[in-house]
Amino acid sequence: MSNFKVQPCEDAEAASQLAATTIADLISVALLARGEAHLACSGGNTPVRTYELLSELLGDGDGVQLWLADERCVGPDDTEANSLLLEQTLKLPLATLHRAKGELGPEAAAADYCEQLGQTVIDVSLLGLGPDGHTASLFPNHPQLALDGPRVLPVHNSPKPPPERVTMSLPALSEVTNSVLLVTGASKADALALTLGDPGPQAPASLLPAERMTLIADAAAIGDSAA
Repeated sequence: MSNFKVQPCEDAEAASQLAATTIADLISVALLARGEAHLACSGGNTPVRTYELLSELLGDGDGVQLWLADERCVGPDDTEANSLLLEQTLKLPLATLHRAKGELGPEAAAADYCEQLGQTVIDVSLLGLGPDGHTASLFPNHPQLALDGPRVLPVHNSPKPPPERVTMSLPALSEVTNSVLLVTGASKADALALTLGDPGPQAPASLLPAERMTLIADAAAIGDSAA
């Protein structure tokens, strides 16, 4: 069994609020310590409410550097682009968004983003789970899980469209100082149960270090899983 401890919430709104306040507190600590804070963000529907709440909690976002845990290989104006989602939901006028140039294709976009990222220490990441158990664009039993080396990897033949993506690697996500894994909805119950089970490639998030993880889930996602 994994060593993750779930912070249970009554519903998705409560989970989003807890995720937002947790992230805001961690960002404040980093800002006080260094004058800047690095936040890696995920796409999808689940984090939208958290981003809206963070827009209120983080003020103008001065000193906040925004990164993408993963990106789809589409242009910046495409509705599938995670960068566009952030621009529309995380309203921090003085924050800096480091965009992955998905329009370049997986290899070129991954190489460019790896160069942008360099040796940056990510203070906080907001991750989610897909119903299939993927986190960022690391999919269950996918070849990328066995790779080390670059902090950003190209993804081909993703089980979920669009098929071409870029993603922070498992080693890069494992190095994040504090990770918040937000899981809501009954459709995620099986994926959460897998993540809370024996660590392995069948549940990529289960391979992240438990001591750096805050796992927040609502009652629907927890289901019969041990809280």
